[in-house]
Amino acid sequence: MALRTLPGLYTGEPLSWLDALFTATSAVCVTGLIVVDTATYFTTAGQAVVLLLIQIGGIGMVTFASLIIMMIGGRMALHQEMLTRSVAEVAPRVDYRHLTRNVVRLTLLLELAGAVLLYVCWVPRFGWRGAIWPAVFHSVSAFCNAGFSTFSDSLMGFARAPHVLLVVMTLIVLGGIGFLTLEELGLWHRARRARRSFRLSIHTRLVLTTSGLLTLGGWLGLTVFEWRASLADMPVWHRLVNGLFMSITPRTAGFNTIDYATATDSANFLTILLMSIGGSPGSMAGGLKTTTFALLGLLAWCRLRGLEFTTIGGRTVPEATMQRAVGLFVIVFGLLTVAIFLFTTSELPWVSQLSRPSGFLPLMFEATSAFNTVGLSMGTTHDLTGFGKVLTTLLMFLGRVGPLTFCAALAARRQFAARQFRYAHENVAIG
Repeated sequence: MALRTLPGLYTGEPLSWLDALFTATSAVCVTGLIVVDTATYFTTAGQAVVLLLIQIGGIGMVTFASLIIMMIGGRMALHQEMLTRSVAEVAPRVDYRHLTRNVVRLTLLLELAGAVLLYVCWVPRFGWRGAIWPAVFHSVSAFCNAGFSTFSDSLMGFARAPHVLLVVMTLIVLGGIGFLTLEELGLWHRARRARRSFRLSIHTRLVLTTSGLLTLGGWLGLTVFEWRASLADMPVWHRLVNGLFMSITPRTAGFNTIDYATATDSANFLTILLMSIGGSPGSMAGGLKTTTFALLGLLAWCRLRGLEFTTIGGRTVPEATMQRAVGLFVIVFGLLTVAIFLFTTSELPWVSQLSRPSGFLPLMFEATSAFNTVGLSMGTTHDLTGFGKVLTTLLMFLGRVGPLTFCAALAARRQFAARQFRYAHENVAIG
């Protein structure tokens, strides 16, 4: 626990073991929930340690996630037969052999570009030297969808700086869209320049379409809900940019330009829905994932039309993939439901004694944010009890590692399951 033992990381007393564990988990799981103010509690060295944990967690988990995507449904040579062929099923033209190298290279390249742009935006405010560290920190934090900030109010101080918000939003989207999608888009662009035909995979098209629709829908809803509330004192252009930012940051970056404790219930509930869906597979983002959400919607639509198979874009999605999507949704829904119940039983009795919004919604917001590694809060995190902090730490870990482990377990047992016998059928009434 470097955050607890290394000297020179704090401006005052060191973190307790529980708070150090909470902060380290939040950084490695690229969540962004904090129990202390990153801007004032940590020295520059302490912030650098937090940033290193974010970078390690972001690159490590996204590499693992991309490999898991390629494992499912594929096969490997010799004793690991399941790894190589699934590229042809998910992203046919992506070279899996160079995946890890490309993930690291693309991550560092985009973070460097983001840092340069933020530096240019912040030089007038912080000076030539003072803008360096905030630019680097926020570029890495935004691309890794972490949500940590060196400013005490996150990005609320830049709510009227649309150029800053646009840079941060771009980094969040690029970090949350998935490296398989980015790789395939790069191949598509090169093919277009060479005037060659190139067909984007169903995976990439589903990611782009779902992400676009969720962003536009969230933008419209959140802008309308907050137009006369938290955005009321802003010019029209700033309201629109902040509404777009509020739509993008729940998926799952964690930066905020408004105080969610004062936002309308409609906006906060819509934010909860966006946090639950999250980003795309093989990305820095958490959540259920856009493709899982889209496949569940397609499954329902096809069944309502009386179709036996789930189809999209002239292709049929394998039944095994649909079963994994349904299974993942059930597990995520069940875990989150239990977590919200535990929050209400452990934290709700203390609400009347704390200086934060009372009631059920802030606790539901907190649990959803933690499990989906978002980092947004209605002001609840600082006032959590010891049990609440432990529960939040566990939720961040499970939300980041759990779904991947679930998918990996399904992939690893696929061949074994294929050899299992089947019992006789017997129907069950539903509805």
